[in-house]
Amino acid sequence: MRKARFLAPGWEAGRQSGIYHCVSRVVDRQFVLGKEEKERFVQLMRLYERFCGVRVLSHCVMSNHFHLLVEVPLRPEEGLSEREFFGRLSLLYSEMHVAEVRRLIRERKRAGDEEGVQAIVEKYLYRMWNLSEFMKTLKQRFTQWFNKKHGRRGTLWEDRFKSVIVQDGYAARVLTAYIDLNPVRAGIVKDPGKYRWCSYAEAVAGGTEARNGIERVMSEYENLGGGVRKAKSWRQVIADYRVILFSDGQERVRDSERTQKVEVARRGVSPRQAAKVLQAGGKLSLAELLEHKVRYFVDGGVIGSRSFVDGVFNEARNRFGRTRKNGAHPMRGCEGPLFSLRDLRVRAIE
Repeated sequence: MRKARFLAPGWEAGRQSGIYHCVSRVVDRQFVLGKEEKERFVQLMRLYERFCGVRVLSHCVMSNHFHLLVEVPLRPEEGLSEREFFGRLSLLYSEMHVAEVRRLIRERKRAGDEEGVQAIVEKYLYRMWNLSEFMKTLKQRFTQWFNKKHGRRGTLWEDRFKSVIVQDGYAARVLTAYIDLNPVRAGIVKDPGKYRWCSYAEAVAGGTEARNGIERVMSEYENLGGGVRKAKSWRQVIADYRVILFSDGQERVRDSERTQKVEVARRGVSPRQAAKVLQAGGKLSLAELLEHKVRYFVDGGVIGSRSFVDGVFNEARNRFGRTRKNGAHPMRGCEGPLFSLRDLRVRAIE
C-alpha cells in the first residue's frame, strides 16, 4: 500500500526559491542583545530553520541587528510523508497538540474526507519553504521571549525585514564573508572565530548546520571554474574559507590630510594577523567589496551577474515602469563582476 504523503495544491503560488540576504534591526538601533539574547536567537533560528525546511547558509547576530543568508529550496513535488510532517510539528508544538492533529486527520480519513485532511495539513504546510513565514515566525517568537524576560511590551524590531536576492556562487561567497566579518568591522574582535554568534565561529566549534552552510557556499563558488570539483575534507574547506575571511577582512588605512598621519579607514584584521593566515602564493579576493559598509547588500534588491539580475527583472517586468529598459546596474564604488537591481546613487558606500 502506498504511504500517504501530504501535498498542498496551489499553496505554493507566488513563492520563490533562491538565496536571500536578510537584515533586521532593533527599534531605534538600541544595543539590547546581550550574550543570553544572542544565544536564544540562534537556538530559535535553528529550530525554525528545520521546521520551515529552509537553510541558513550564514548568520551573524550583533547587539542591535542580525544578518542571515537563507536558501529557500523548491517545495518537493512528492510532498511530506506523515512521518516527516509530524516530525516537523513536534519541533514547535507540544505532544498534546501533535496528538490532537493526528486524531483529527484519522477522523477525516475514516470519513473519506480527503479535502478535510488537506485543510488540516495546509494550516502548517503554508509556513514551510517560505522565507517570509520563516522570518516572521523567528522574529515574533524571539520578541515574545525577549519581552517576557525583560518585562516589556511592543515590537522589538524597527521594520519587517530587508532582503535582497543573491546569485549562487561568487555573490553568495561575498555575502557569506561580509556577514561573518561584521564583528571584525565593528571592532569587537580581530578574528571572527572568536565571535560565537556568527556562522564561521559556530562551524569552527563543530556546529553541523554552520559547517553545512559554509561547505554549500564554498562548493558552488569553486564550481564556477568549471570541470569536476575535487572532493575536499572539512579541514581543507574551512582553511580555504579562512583565507578568504582574512584577505577580505584586512584593515584599511589612508593618509589624513587634516592630521598628516596615517589613520585607519576601515577596521579589520591587521596585516600581521592576515600574514599569519594567508598561505604563500594564495590569491587575494577582491577586498574592495568588503572595505566598507555596502548599501547594496541590504537595499540592492537583487545581487549577482548582469544576466542574473536582468533575468529576475524580466520575470517581474510588470512591476517596473514602462520606460525602464533593463534591470542590472553596476554597483557604484565597487570593482568586481557584481550588479544590482537598484541603482543606488546616494550613499552607495558607507
